Amino acid sequence: MKDLFDRPSGFEAAVLVSIDFGDTDYEESLFELRQLSESAGLAVRGTVEGKRSTPDAKFFIGSGKADELKLMMQASEANVAVFNHDLTPSQQRNLERLLAVRVVDRTGLILDIFSQRAQSHEGKLQVELAQLEHLSTRLVRGWTHLERQKGGIGVRGGPGESQLELDRRMLRVRVKQLREKLLKLKAQRGMQRRARQRSNVMTVSLVGYTNAGKSTVFNRLTKANIYAADQLFATLDTTTHKIYIPDCGSVVISDTVGFIKHLPHALVEAFGATLEEAVQADLLLHIVDTASSNRDEQIAQVNKVLREIGAAQVPQIVVHNQIDRVGLAPAITRDEYGRIATLHVSAKTGEGLDLLRQAMAEHYQLLKQQSTEESAFV
Repeated sequence: MKDLFDRPSGFEAAVLVSIDFGDTDYEESLFELRQLSESAGLAVRGTVEGKRSTPDAKFFIGSGKADELKLMMQASEANVAVFNHDLTPSQQRNLERLLAVRVVDRTGLILDIFSQRAQSHEGKLQVELAQLEHLSTRLVRGWTHLERQKGGIGVRGGPGESQLELDRRMLRVRVKQLREKLLKLKAQRGMQRRARQRSNVMTVSLVGYTNAGKSTVFNRLTKANIYAADQLFATLDTTTHKIYIPDCGSVVISDTVGFIKHLPHALVEAFGATLEEAVQADLLLHIVDTASSNRDEQIAQVNKVLREIGAAQVPQIVVHNQIDRVGLAPAITRDEYGRIATLHVSAKTGEGLDLLRQAMAEHYQLLKQQSTEESAFV
């Protein structure tokens, strides 16, 4: 899989750019941008900030801030500018011409991280599709050779077709191929899911904000050894294991990709097959970093993405993880119907995971009861 940015050797020093448009989560968003940049392997040399009511049409940040950014880039010897916003193709092109360095917007940065982390065949296909969808609007960016016309006998595309048009056509062909491959993989997942349903195996999906500790919870529950680290998007590929829980039997647990604010729509669409594990699950365990000062907004963001993918109606238990960092004890909270609504656990120490298993067993019994009632009704 190709690097979206054709990263040359020495591509490591970055200046971050963030404009405050009056959003209440501005500081949290900027902190997240730094984490994303470091997760991508960049060394952050400085930050340019400013306030505006609306983006500048030409440079997004205005000509004055653009000049300030250029001076900081030169002084810090940085070779990439990372924007905490999505740029239009023309804004990105204008900035690159002015700064004479690579300019990456927030979507491009997340795509780059995904391209580094995807391990499975399906994950790589999904990331490549998202990259190409993003790239399709930016083919003219600084590539002067695309303006030349090519023609003549044996030239692909026929006389008078520009290199840009050829590139766009090849891109469309590749996108179509990727979509067809992902549809086949989705069908395979569907057959596997139906087989699990016939065997009356409960399916549970772990969802949550990136870096909330989903993979650590997954490893604790399944005794697996998938990669888990204190970084954004440490794991991308959905991993599924079967475990046995007393009073419940076999349970299939899936660890899904983490969510984030302003998750690029292309990624939500491309990862549809993977996220479908959450849509089709019997239960969602919504893992929350209880030590995060912004946990309520993170919960809201995850629920927003769940609505977008059609998983809003799937039963959900909110699991407040990392209680060891805030000095809380394991606990259960029930809703007005007596069902477990929230849990407080520590995947790192293992505290409260017995309560998590109890919650899954109770949900299984509830599903069994509902199935019996539906059968009696029919």
